[in-house]
Amino acid sequence: MRTFPLYTFLLLFLMTLVFSSCTTTKPGIGQRGYTEEGKASYYSNKLHGRKMANGDRYHKGKLTAAHRTLPFGTKVKVTNLQTNKTVKVKITDRGPFVKGRVVDLSEAAARRLDYIDAGIAPVKVKVVKPAPAR
Repeated sequence: MRTFPLYTFLLLFLMTLVFSSCTTTKPGIGQRGYTEEGKASYYSNKLHGRKMANGDRYHKGKLTAAHRTLPFGTKVKVTNLQTNKTVKVKITDRGPFVKGRVVDLSEAAARRLDYIDAGIAPVKVKVVKPAPAR
């Protein structure tokens, strides 16, 4: 029976450790830490009271948002990249469906980010709490 010298074993172990620690994976869509950047818009007042894709009614005073793919119930932190103001919102609807836009916010959320007059703002969206498991 042939045995490996101890130094060979240690060398293999260290190489395995080094190479395995170099692998990183980005969080998937909806997972904590997932981020994306783009433009944010906000809901017009005429949508107040209408049903959203999750079945609830839109209320302009609540901190909610629409996203094309994040699961309903996901909580995200939205940062206005021009002012560094942030707001945490819950994904309750689908949209926006305009190229370059990543999120549609309620009026209350847009006010917190201070872009009501501008109508759109460059933002970073980061998942802080994944949607509850069904």
